[in-house]
Amino acid sequence: MNYLAHLLLAEQTPHGWLGALMGDFVKGTPDAALPAGIRRGIALHRRIDTYTDAHPLHRTSRNRIEGPRRRFAGIIVDLSYDHFLARRWARHAPLPLDELTAQVYAALARHRESLPPRLARIAPRMAGQDWLGSYRCLEAVGAALDGIATRSPRAAPLAGAIEDVRRCYEALGDDFDAFFPELAAHAKACRESTRAAA
Repeated sequence: MNYLAHLLLAEQTPHGWLGALMGDFVKGTPDAALPAGIRRGIALHRRIDTYTDAHPLHRTSRNRIEGPRRRFAGIIVDLSYDHFLARRWARHAPLPLDELTAQVYAALARHRESLPPRLARIAPRMAGQDWLGSYRCLEAVGAALDGIATRSPRAAPLAGAIEDVRRCYEALGDDFDAFFPELAAHAKACRESTRAAA
């Protein structure tokens, strides 16, 4: 899953959101000096990714991506799922999207010194360009995919990948609608088991 889904499924606290985002930037065992809420957020991020990658519905979505971009299907699907989540936000979240994103951006700014270097570098752009809210627009998802394509020659086939999303837009949306409630239930169970063990 991508940023927006991880944030919604996290503990709804600043530390929970930071851990949800840091999960893509921290490798190995998180630093024990990090607050417990951030460490739990990183662990939850990893459990969500493991569940998602193994889920048959997510696999069905990945199989919809054909041709030279097939090996990047996970990235394409994860970003498209954030789009569908943003578009259907009121079905899944009690707090309006703009309110959540404002709180997340404030938490990133307040705790910038605790962020991994790469996340600290992109956090001001994330807030300034409202990456999270922009996922409502398919063009913003296309721009994100094109941006990933510029990071390395290996990722270059991702340029123009929004056409794959457009080609199977309705089917991907149906996959998301079936999958996300299951993922949300899994994430809730993970949060509850972690709290019970604390």
